[in-house]
Amino acid sequence: MKIIVDAMGGDNAPQAPVMGAIQANKEYGVEITLVGRGEEILKVLQDNGIQELPTGVEIAHASEVVEICDNPATAFKEKKDSSLTVGLNLLKAGEGDAFVSAGSTGALLAAATLLVKRIRGIRRAALAPVVPTGNGGAVLIDCGANAECPPEYLIQFAYMGSYYAEHVLGRPEPKVGLLNIGAEPSKGTSLQTTVYPMLQEAGKEGRINFVGNVEGREAVEGAVDVIVADGYSGNIFLKTMEGTGLFLAREIKKMFMKNLFTKLAALMVSGGLKQFKKMMDSGEVGGTALLGISKPVIKAHGSSDAYAIKNAIRQANQFASSGIIENITDNVDLMRLDPIHLD
Repeated sequence: MKIIVDAMGGDNAPQAPVMGAIQANKEYGVEITLVGRGEEILKVLQDNGIQELPTGVEIAHASEVVEICDNPATAFKEKKDSSLTVGLNLLKAGEGDAFVSAGSTGALLAAATLLVKRIRGIRRAALAPVVPTGNGGAVLIDCGANAECPPEYLIQFAYMGSYYAEHVLGRPEPKVGLLNIGAEPSKGTSLQTTVYPMLQEAGKEGRINFVGNVEGREAVEGAVDVIVADGYSGNIFLKTMEGTGLFLAREIKKMFMKNLFTKLAALMVSGGLKQFKKMMDSGEVGGTALLGISKPVIKAHGSSDAYAIKNAIRQANQFASSGIIENITDNVDLMRLDPIHLD
């Protein structure tokens, strides 16, 4: 398995992508193609005591970098020799099995859609992070790629999220819920009330395990394995979870740092605190799958360190070997508003 890594993408590039890739190569045995300015990549390696490229690691030179100030819709066209464009073209040409970038989300989405292309029949690609829940995590789809969605988008998100939860997270018959303000079928906007009976029918026919509407509280508690949402609602849900996690972590730290007794108490429960921090750390997951693209693409967080990039590469490896893209391709007709039943 060969993973193509954007060595120039993210706040901590090229240090984090390069060293994360080296760690992934050593730990997971995957081959790596580092895409970016060759001299800067080699300097990072040398600064970390690595004089020669490890076995299974190669560099694909790209002279340009897509910056955060660039127009995300056109940057990959205007900077044809950017690490983003070169890397995705390598993926398109079959020179690697998956692509990982911590660069601009908008630029990655636009470039992946227009260069690598969507799976035939998929209307829009969606961002599908795994968010922490009481049931060990759930796939949230979409979380910002598509702010406004017609019903067909959400139908396709439900199927793609279900396949991802089954094949990558290892959840047999994953429970699919439609994010809403109440459990009743009549709740929500016209989008939710239109989509609900369609997903219900798909559930009755055994095509997905739709369990109904799910409120944000129940979703966090772990009621479902897949949370289906339009990108606007999904992004609010995701950012609220991230903010709540940061708030709780800060307040818990303040509570335990009050005096000597609370510090001793913190020492006694340090194992549990570390476990809580790990559960809430997005770097543990690594990145967000871009579902609906014809080849595996992972968007790592812009602030990813080497550890997070290593985990994003692990996730890309799982994604590429899962068969989910083939599964989506084979079943895309079932995701239409008037599904064609296959023999």
